[in-house]
Amino acid sequence: MSYYQLLGMTKEPFSTSPDPQFFYASHEHKAALIKAMIEVRLKRGLSVIMGDVGTGKTTLCRKLLQMFKERNNIEFSMILDPDFSDETIFLDSLMKAFGINTDHRIFSSAERKEMLQDFLFQKTVEEDKTIVLLIDEAQKLSLPSLEILRVLLNYETNDFKLLQLVLVGQLELQEQLRQLRNVVDRISFKYILNPIVELSEMKELINFRLKTAGYAGNTPLFTDEAFREIYEHTQGYPRRIGMLCHNALRELIMHDKTVVTGDVIRHLVAQEIII
Repeated sequence: MSYYQLLGMTKEPFSTSPDPQFFYASHEHKAALIKAMIEVRLKRGLSVIMGDVGTGKTTLCRKLLQMFKERNNIEFSMILDPDFSDETIFLDSLMKAFGINTDHRIFSSAERKEMLQDFLFQKTVEEDKTIVLLIDEAQKLSLPSLEILRVLLNYETNDFKLLQLVLVGQLELQEQLRQLRNVVDRISFKYILNPIVELSEMKELINFRLKTAGYAGNTPLFTDEAFREIYEHTQGYPRRIGMLCHNALRELIMHDKTVVTGDVIRHLVAQEIII
C-alpha cells in the first residue's frame, strides 16, 4: 500500500507529474493564465511565459490545455520538446501537430510553409476557429525554428493573427528572442513566473493538494512550524515544495508519526532531501 493511502488519501498529493487537477492557482499562475487567455481570445499572436526551473511552467501548460479544450471554437496543439536539428524537421513537426495530411509526399520548405498558411487561413477565416500552438521548453528552439515561427506570425487578416502562439520556457529564452528583433517586436504579452512570495499562499497550496488527493482528516498533517521551515528551505518554488512535502509524508509512515513537525523538515533538509 502506498504512503498516501495509509494517510487516508486516494492519490499521491505531491506527484511531480503535471496533473492539471492539482494545479493551484497562485497569484502568479492565475495572472499568467488570465492574461494568456485574453491574448488568445483577442487573437493578438505571440505570448511568452518564462520562469526559473521549478516555478510550475509545465503544470501551467497542462492547465492552459485543459482550459482551451473546454472551448469549442479553439483548436489547440502542443509541442513538448522543440529541440529540432533543422528547419525541415521542425516544419514537419508543425504539420503533424496541426494534423495536416501530407500523404507521405516530400515537399520543399516553401511548400510546407504554404501548406501551413493555407491550413491556418481555412481554419481561422473560413471555419471561424482559433488555432493555438503552445510550445513548452521553448528555450530549446533554435534560431532557424524561431524564424519559422516569425513567418507564421506574419500570416494575418486586417483584424487578427491567424496563429496564436504561446511560448513557455526558462529564462534563457529571453536571450534567444533578443537575437531576433523581428520576433521580439511581435510579442503581444510577456510574463515572468516568480516563486510564491507569501508563506500563507504556500500553506494554501499544500492544503489544496492534500484535499485534492482526498485527505479529509480532522488533524492537520503539517504544523505551523513545519510550514515555516518548508517555506524557508524551498524559497517558494512549487517543485521544491512538492518534493519536500512528499518526503515529509513518507517520513510519517516510516517512523510511525502522525504529523509533520519542524524537526521532520529540518531532518530532511540536513540530509539534503529537498529537490
